[in-house]
Amino acid sequence: MHLIQGSLVCQFLVLLWGALYGLYDNSLLARAVRASAAWWKRWWSGSVLAWFFFARDGVLTRAWRDSRLCRGLNLLVNLPAALLHWLYRSLRPVWDDSFAAQLVFGLGEQVPAATGWVMLAIMIIPYGQWSNTYSLIGFVLLFLLSIAGGMRRRSLRLDTGPVGAWFLLYFAAVCLSWPLSMFPALSARYLPYHITCALCVLTVVSTVEEEKQLVRLAGFGCLGMGAASVEGILQRLGGLEMDRSYVDLSLNADLPSRIFSAYENPNAFAEVLVFLIPVAVGLLLGARSLWWKLVGLGTAGLGGLALIMTYSRGSWVGLAVAGVVFVFLWNRKLLPMFIALALLCVPFLPDHVLNRLLTIFNSGDTSTSSRVPLWEAAIGVLQRSPVTGAGLGGDAGRAAVRELGTFHGSRGAFTHSHNVYLQLWLEHGLLGVAAFLAGCCSAVKRGAKASALSACPPQARLVIIGAAAAVCGSLVSGMADYLFTYPRVMLIFWFTVSLLLAGVRMSGQSRIPSGARP
Repeated sequence: MHLIQGSLVCQFLVLLWGALYGLYDNSLLARAVRASAAWWKRWWSGSVLAWFFFARDGVLTRAWRDSRLCRGLNLLVNLPAALLHWLYRSLRPVWDDSFAAQLVFGLGEQVPAATGWVMLAIMIIPYGQWSNTYSLIGFVLLFLLSIAGGMRRRSLRLDTGPVGAWFLLYFAAVCLSWPLSMFPALSARYLPYHITCALCVLTVVSTVEEEKQLVRLAGFGCLGMGAASVEGILQRLGGLEMDRSYVDLSLNADLPSRIFSAYENPNAFAEVLVFLIPVAVGLLLGARSLWWKLVGLGTAGLGGLALIMTYSRGSWVGLAVAGVVFVFLWNRKLLPMFIALALLCVPFLPDHVLNRLLTIFNSGDTSTSSRVPLWEAAIGVLQRSPVTGAGLGGDAGRAAVRELGTFHGSRGAFTHSHNVYLQLWLEHGLLGVAAFLAGCCSAVKRGAKASALSACPPQARLVIIGAAAAVCGSLVSGMADYLFTYPRVMLIFWFTVSLLLAGVRMSGQSRIPSGARP
């Protein structure tokens, strides 16, 4: 750090920045930006929209915090740890003299660090060597370790309160969608994928107790994204062949091949980048450690470059929305400048990028028009079964479409509906999609409130903002694609959500009374 501060180049850059900032600060543009920011702040502070969405909690969210159901659920999930703690106290000399027991206890108290390593491995294993069983085994072990850690330390307990009623209701709807499926046998294999995600959320939210743990966990996620981005960029440099099924070459003749890194599909890889680039930016702006700042800077840059090379239009739009949300939650005064700069950058995009972006509005693009029959096929099934849908998993949805004959597209076959809301409705029923959307909105709202509190730790604040922005961007990009086609991608989404909820818990917004813990 001292070398950087003493560098003549750095000193020159600082002086140059000061001179440029002085010119800007007295310019007409600066006065216009400050005036628009002041107007925006006055409008937002007095608006009903701000009060309804940010100042006011929903009825279910308010009721859940102190409800008997929440207390009872906490007692139930912590019963094994409570029994083990009683056993530990009864035979304490035996446990304290056992090397194996002390090793397990020590590992159980370091679950957040272990989670970071597990997520790093999950994100970088190539598609050809990947098995979704790895994720399940990893988070089952982490869950058991968290219980083992609670055997010695009574304060280490699982906490369903910060997860929120809506997300718990969503996971309950997922479980119900298996027995209620039109094809229960086809749905059975998808349940472990969702159990993995539920264990991820519960374990991360319950075990992250300190700000440095949250920053480290976010950093490991960003390192995984950075490694995957490097792999994708190397694919491009190595001369990756164009897959014609991913793009309409009649409208994108000069488009290079689309990279996919370790995720088989470029859209799936782009979704992972949307989940984690805002978190990397939060790490860059919020971390105290120079190391984690460099991780945030490097992975955000690599992720942005890789996202361009995926040529995933929906993810581009999703990241743009995530950027707006990030700046709004971080410093609302900068929002007009951010939007203006983003619009000014559009004409300078490479021609093939700009052409690809403009095809969003071109009905003649086959990759866009082919989505319409998929949406119609899903809607046709939902008209027959609007409450329960087809059942858990993509296989049940495809079987229902074939049986009912609702797909009438001329290109390919029905794989999924290319819309996260339609597909969740198709797989989990009306309750599932409603609970998912309400849970995401509630989590973002709670994150926005937590980040505005003076008691919120400063590093955690930027992780919260990054994760909340990522969730918003994902909900937008999900309008044109199904975010959870691949179980590994679905897990990374829930990992991002767990960072948001863990940060909210740390800020003190979701504390469950101590009487709820055994």
